[in-house]
Amino acid sequence: MNPVFRRALQAALTIAALSPFVMAAPGARADSWPGKPIKYVVPFSPGGVSDATARIVAEGLSQRLGQPVVIENKPGVSGILGTQFVARADPDGYTIMGGTITTHAVNPFFYKKLGYDPVKDFVAVNLIGTVSNVLVVSNSSQYKSVDQIVAALKAKPGSLTFGTAGPGSSQQLSGQLFQSITGTQLQQISYKGGAAAMTDLIGGQIDLVFETVAAAKPMLDGKRVRAIGVTATHELSSLPGVKPLADQGLKGFEMQSWQGVFAPAGTPKPIVDRLAREIAAVVATPTVQHRLRTLGVEPEGKQSAAFTAFQRSEVSKWGKIIQGAGVVPE
Repeated sequence: MNPVFRRALQAALTIAALSPFVMAAPGARADSWPGKPIKYVVPFSPGGVSDATARIVAEGLSQRLGQPVVIENKPGVSGILGTQFVARADPDGYTIMGGTITTHAVNPFFYKKLGYDPVKDFVAVNLIGTVSNVLVVSNSSQYKSVDQIVAALKAKPGSLTFGTAGPGSSQQLSGQLFQSITGTQLQQISYKGGAAAMTDLIGGQIDLVFETVAAAKPMLDGKRVRAIGVTATHELSSLPGVKPLADQGLKGFEMQSWQGVFAPAGTPKPIVDRLAREIAAVVATPTVQHRLRTLGVEPEGKQSAAFTAFQRSEVSKWGKIIQGAGVVPE
């Protein structure tokens, strides 16, 4: 046999013999995962709904995976700093994050230099749950219905103010949707957090707040604020008798923020699939469901494919509403 041909044949046979191992390498790594602690980044400060949700899920996930799942808070600029960090992390399954409607749906429409793409730079792992808001006014307010609020705004555009926790917050998005559906104009007053907005609402400095149900509930129970309607499409067990805004003349009104888990793009599918299954199992437990509902989070547990479709629909929906309102990214 020609020596050159023999050497070429031997090289080809060697490559063929090794190829199953090369092809199996990613799977082998996934099979051995997790072999060390997992970092669960929360791009918001400790103490909020995102942080509390992550800690509940991390506790159960640690037990199911047999490895610590360690919460690391990286707050800043509407969740951008922590989200950038995860987008640039190694896609090895050892860095995940708690993402929200703010970080993974609407931030691109408020910030020009975001530093990440919420769809291309991540893989959606599991939708933990959704969070509804409730439109509230001060208990001393003259407004007792959606019709009265809309009539006042039609008579004098921009005459009413609503408080928010800033661009991309659920309060801001709820107010934007309200204006879009009713064809009215509200004045937005931004605060550093929802608590400050509620304080000014009770004090009469602003007129309306679309606050999360969990945050508004103590004020409602204490008769300090009055509920006009919820942003979900159905009545909530936590607020019996409070009708959805969609059933009060605002057809199509639905605003629910959400809590989910994301991993950097390129994370091996077997790892993503296992994470999605394990989180779904955690969310399905009665104890976790009770704890989440206490935070105002309605449990979902949607796994990767369903969550991916949901996230993309949210980007499309809110992009149209925000851009239609003439919001220019800063």
